Amino acid sequence: MELQELFIMQKELDHHIEDKHHLENENLFDRRILALLVETGELANETRCFKFWSLKPSSPKEVVLEEFVDGIHFILSLGIECGYDTIGEISAAEGDLSLNDQFLKVYESICKFRSLRTRESYIRMFSEYLLLGKILGFTAENIKKAYISKNEVNFKRQEQGY
Repeated sequence: MELQELFIMQKELDHHIEDKHHLENENLFDRRILALLVETGELANETRCFKFWSLKPSSPKEVVLEEFVDGIHFILSLGIECGYDTIGEISAAEGDLSLNDQFLKVYESICKFRSLRTRESYIRMFSEYLLLGKILGFTAENIKKAYISKNEVNFKRQEQGY
């Protein structure tokens, strides 16, 4: 997946949020990690893949995609914060795990990135997240389009005092 345009858009949103909330000198790394973990949980909740006790189906695909790109926002922010925003492209990891197991792998990769903060662990985390999207049936084009749309929503929310 091509990332340069998304990194640029995310930098603009991050700058806007940090300026508006007077966070320019704050270290937001751990807050962004926690936000990514929470967003990943919200995504899992929409897919309902772990809810073995329930017969209710997954949320509609467009709802799941919107939750998925919420995670992309925080992954991009983490990359910017760590100086990895020069990475031009990342592909989905290889694998054939169940959706449930891929969620667990994503959680593990987020925690590993938090500990290591290396370029390699960042790329691994992002690629595992993209594999999750692939398992959910999303293409790079779907993700980019949904990201751009949600980025606009996030800017509007900031202007409305979200």
